[in-house]
Amino acid sequence: MSQEIPRGTRAHTPDLDWSQVRETVLMLELAAGQVDAAMRDSNSSVDTLMDTFTSMASTLGMIDVALGTLPDTVGNGLVKSEIQEGARQISQKVHHAIIAFQFYDKLVQRLDHVCHSLSELSAVVSSTERIYNPQEWSALQERIRSKYTMAEERGMFDAVMAGATVHDALKNYMAERMQKVEESSGEIELF
Repeated sequence: MSQEIPRGTRAHTPDLDWSQVRETVLMLELAAGQVDAAMRDSNSSVDTLMDTFTSMASTLGMIDVALGTLPDTVGNGLVKSEIQEGARQISQKVHHAIIAFQFYDKLVQRLDHVCHSLSELSAVVSSTERIYNPQEWSALQERIRSKYTMAEERGMFDAVMAGATVHDALKNYMAERMQKVEESSGEIELF
């Protein structure tokens, strides 16, 4: 049966039962909680912005269709052309904003994975039965790896697990991402 570890820090008043493991778990849980709170705070604002920009894109499409029905007479041909060009530029900027929101969504997914990974790590470290069990660590590592959606992310994980420094693995990860961007003529895979 697992021994229940008391909650809260005791670093300021250590006793014979003080444990750096308990302090580590507390800090891991706090870090995960802070990331989760930041994601929750920003999600509603980003959702509102995403809805607004999607609606703007739809409205711009309707404007473009309506402009297309106007005749190209001498008096309104130039104005019509200027309005269509302005609408095209705005539509392009809205499209870029929507792509940026999709990147934000991807960021939130990654941070959510980090929160879950920290939580699972805390569970292993805080259990006197699980912390010294290599199978628990292997299972934890596989659960973390399985959450990665891109091959480059799994490659970075695998490199670190094989002994590369995080710095070197991150450097290789970024190089692979940039190579993919270049090979796709600057278009970045979103999901």
